[in-house]
Amino acid sequence: MAHLLGAEGIRLEYPTRVIFENVTLGINEGDRIGIVGRNGDGKSTLLQLMSGRLEPDAGRVTRRNGVTLAVLDQSDTLDDALTVGQAIVGDIDEHVWAGDPLVRDVIAGLASDIPWEASVKDLSGGQRRRVALAALLIGDHDIIFLDEPTNHLDVEGIAWLAGHLKRRWSTNAGGLVVVTHDRWFLDEICTATWEVHDQLVEPFEGGYAAYILQRVERDTMAATMESKRQNLMKKELAWLRRGAPARTAKPKFRIEAANALIENEPPARNSVSLASMAMQRLGKDVVDLENVSVVYDVAARASAAAGGAPAKKTVLHDITWRIAPGERTGILGVNGVGKSTLLSLVSGTLQPTTGRVKRGKTIKVATLTQQLFELDEILNDRVSEVIGRQRSTYVSGGKEMTPSQLLERVGFSSAQLSTPVKDLSGGQKRRLQLLLILLSEPNVLILDEPTNDLDTDMLAAIEDLLDTFPGTLLVVSHDRYLLERVTDNQYAVIEGGLIHLPRGVDQYLEVRALQQRTETRGSSDSPTAAGTSTSAAPTSPKLNGAELRNAQKELASVNRRLEKYGQQVNDIHARMAAHDQSDYTGLATLSSELDATQNTLSDLELRWLELSELLA
Repeated sequence: MAHLLGAEGIRLEYPTRVIFENVTLGINEGDRIGIVGRNGDGKSTLLQLMSGRLEPDAGRVTRRNGVTLAVLDQSDTLDDALTVGQAIVGDIDEHVWAGDPLVRDVIAGLASDIPWEASVKDLSGGQRRRVALAALLIGDHDIIFLDEPTNHLDVEGIAWLAGHLKRRWSTNAGGLVVVTHDRWFLDEICTATWEVHDQLVEPFEGGYAAYILQRVERDTMAATMESKRQNLMKKELAWLRRGAPARTAKPKFRIEAANALIENEPPARNSVSLASMAMQRLGKDVVDLENVSVVYDVAARASAAAGGAPAKKTVLHDITWRIAPGERTGILGVNGVGKSTLLSLVSGTLQPTTGRVKRGKTIKVATLTQQLFELDEILNDRVSEVIGRQRSTYVSGGKEMTPSQLLERVGFSSAQLSTPVKDLSGGQKRRLQLLLILLSEPNVLILDEPTNDLDTDMLAAIEDLLDTFPGTLLVVSHDRYLLERVTDNQYAVIEGGLIHLPRGVDQYLEVRALQQRTETRGSSDSPTAAGTSTSAAPTSPKLNGAELRNAQKELASVNRRLEKYGQQVNDIHARMAAHDQSDYTGLATLSSELDATQNTLSDLELRWLELSELLA
């Protein structure tokens, strides 16, 4: 493979510490490289060095003649004075970019729902990110550097981006370097992984899963070697401690060997170890949503100005959801569809417009929000004081621990314990926020986008913690890896309804694709479709009388069966909750029955969508 770009012996030092020391790397044609590491270790800095935006203190970065590259920064660099179209295609004539399949694919995948003439300054954070990404991807570049490209993208957007990058170049062409905490994305597109740590960059073959396997093998070998070294050290020290006359006769090299063993004892790289917290008892009743709907008043001011009544928007419609004890559920849906509204109903911070929310007497709900409001009142306090003022000791993993020891277990170094909360990094604040919530001992935990500002190591540690959480867990996240890792079943909020997804994220993407095809067909039936046509586009053939009656009958049958199997799922959940938890055979039988019922329910839901499309 031809060489594209290389770094030789680079060194970079900031006033307070050395970031890289004698690092040598290379990017060849066909490389798809993911960069991982702890926050603050230099992932984005490495991207800046490799792309030429930052000069090293020593060493050099070389690039093959004629190689072009593009960089997507974490920060927003769009010009607010531009329209969306100008930001994406610039001054390229419409007939040029419209005839380019690559450009059309990028615009359809990232900006199809954003008005072309809208001003950039009026866009949301997620829309601005997609516009910036689209502007980069329409170019023909040999190497693309992406810094957190999945930020603000939903599950569909991330899936599209992965597919685009996989088919953008042929197998042995182009180069891609990406910094991201999205582990599914890393596994999907990367052929190599670079881990940034301790002033160096360590390469691994394969994506995230392969990297984890190699890292475990490396750490296992290191642990074995360390065990042998410890045993030898004990023998050496025991030999040295034998009586004074014997010590004086020992060869000097034996003493030096023992001292070398002590000096070379490697420090543990990963000191983060989270243990489960004691939870309050959770009864059989958690939260039941029965025929719940939520309607908001929208455009009230505009309607009042026009002399009319406030407009109504139905966010959730006629939802029934019985949450079982110990249930671990992921919630999917596009931004703004009503996921947070659904969680607010569960937590009790929002009352439904119609329907009933029944709450168990013993539940204690805690919510990890996207914001950090829980820390507002303690920003000037030191980290150790925040934890220490609540209790003098905590029990974690069966061991009694001081506040300082507990904080160290969740990734805070000794120096950070005396740091004011306001001076912590975003990831550190996120960890402290989660720790404070868990110390309140909830039995229903709601996580709203919990992966923000966390690196892959910390995400793995939090997932390990959530694995041992004995209460009910509800998660809203665009991180596909997290959802599939910590939840047992997934639901989607689509068009105001709650749909169960027995096959998880893959099924959600299928349902969304079907929904989008239906919407596209509906828009093509409009006389003003595409904004230019004044005549109606050809419509799909309508059903004849017999076909229409048969479809209506089948739809009614599907509705009845959906209600029947939905009730069966709820009954099985109740039976599992009441079953002897030590009877693993019985629980396995119930779990198999639940899977079969949910698969049938999934097929019925897809058929309902197909029939609804035919009868629309």
